[in-house]
Amino acid sequence: MISVHARCTCGPNEAFQATTIERRDPGPRDVVIDIAYAGICHSDIEHARQLRAGGKTRYPLVPGHEIVGIVSAVGAQVTRFAVGDRAGVGNMVDACRECANCRAGLEPYCSGQRVLTYNAIDRDGKPTYGGYSQKIVVDEAFVVKIPHSIPLQNAAPLLCAGITMYSPLRHWNAGPGKRVAILGFGGLGHVGVQMAKALGAHTTVLDLSLTKREDALRLGADDYRLTTDAATFSELANTFDLIISTVPVNVNLDTYLGLLALDGTFVTLAIPEMPLSISAAVLLNNRRSIAGTRSGGLQETQDMLDFCAQHGIAAEVEVINADHIDTAYQRLLAGDVRFRFVIDNATMMKE
Repeated sequence: MISVHARCTCGPNEAFQATTIERRDPGPRDVVIDIAYAGICHSDIEHARQLRAGGKTRYPLVPGHEIVGIVSAVGAQVTRFAVGDRAGVGNMVDACRECANCRAGLEPYCSGQRVLTYNAIDRDGKPTYGGYSQKIVVDEAFVVKIPHSIPLQNAAPLLCAGITMYSPLRHWNAGPGKRVAILGFGGLGHVGVQMAKALGAHTTVLDLSLTKREDALRLGADDYRLTTDAATFSELANTFDLIISTVPVNVNLDTYLGLLALDGTFVTLAIPEMPLSISAAVLLNNRRSIAGTRSGGLQETQDMLDFCAQHGIAAEVEVINADHIDTAYQRLLAGDVRFRFVIDNATMMKE
């Protein structure tokens, strides 16, 4: 076993603390990654603070599924990675690999045993621990290559925020001649705007505040509208082919569905506290749809990273010391970050 310094929380109201965890010795197909940076995702907070309705957190919890670093060891049968390679791990570390979805490259929809990077039980019956740690050991099938043109700290959030935006943009065919709206300009939204623009879609940001407008336009948005302004909903009615909602709160869905053109789709990425509520009539009008999506599979994640490298897309981050995780959580919940916190894992060991 490999002893690793990490940060954990032991309860929904407990601060993060330094700890030591055990990683398995690498098997023949395993890759050992010395983690350089780990992004902080909103879902980390939801699990750590047990905020999801019906959610169950296994404590002690070591979160983190936006993981990037350098390969330090490989198993004898590993073919895709070598020591010194730049590598990343997203929100899964295993799946059944046998069901129809896995065979189609849709591992997040595995109908067998999907193993999440943290807060799950691995094949060996032991809990999985995430990226708030010095090292991780993962089967090479669930490791992706980080292009050299993307700085590691800016690549980390792409392993969750990036693929979570890229997958629906690709699935619903964002591109030239399409009008896309991103609801919420934060950790996911600021990456989604860059991607939608690079795909060739006319891209609009819908947000509560004007404070992010200049950033949105700088990153490629064609338009920026306030969701607090009634004129937004009258002027943009029946115009969008795709709306992607990144906000983890309940909104008036009928109002947003009214923005969709014929055969338009509203896609939700987050899990609001209350069940979604819509009027059937607003769906019937313009043959509209509402959908949800998980992140993309492993091949799509690699495609996303390569796409980002090609188009100069990266997350804008604030790098923090591991001692400041609790403060970062508080600031993230308050919307006080532009646009993603990333932990410098060199600070994982308590001084």
